[in-house]
Amino acid sequence: MTPLWRLRSHKYAQAVQRKAPPRVLGRAVASIFFLESLIAGLAIAENESPTALVPENFPWRSLPDNPALQSAWVLGDGQEARPYILRVKLAAGGRIRPHTHPDERNSTVLQGVLFIGFGRTFEESKVVAIPTAAVCVIPANVPHYVWAKDGDVVYQEAGLGVTATTFIPETTGAR
Repeated sequence: MTPLWRLRSHKYAQAVQRKAPPRVLGRAVASIFFLESLIAGLAIAENESPTALVPENFPWRSLPDNPALQSAWVLGDGQEARPYILRVKLAAGGRIRPHTHPDERNSTVLQGVLFIGFGRTFEESKVVAIPTAAVCVIPANVPHYVWAKDGDVVYQEAGLGVTATTFIPETTGAR
């Protein structure tokens, strides 16, 4: 799989290359660290003492139509105009069908390899691999889909709410 940042023929990659200089990845990583620091600062300020947030205590939830998917709000709930973090687990072979979000999402892969595709239709041949420790920035309202093609995947999405997920009507059998 060719990484997104090397995929010159992909129309999303071309758009990113036209709009921003090569330093964008560095700026995106710096922005993510800043956002996570800001979020951590807000959490500490609200609680007045440091708090450890551990996955075993997260309020995990599943969707009835996608048993391979579990998610938990780590900070915030996406319903207020403030920073949030959403942790996502996707079981091996699991898919999240094409969808959009009204805000930019910064996704950090914590475990496994996340395969992401762009467009309104789930196309296995057009996914790009996002390896462990990599960050993928998805602009607001860009249709995309994800797949845990090679094994279990855990990733974390950070953004600035209010947020939502709007699924695109299926045109293939993908979930």
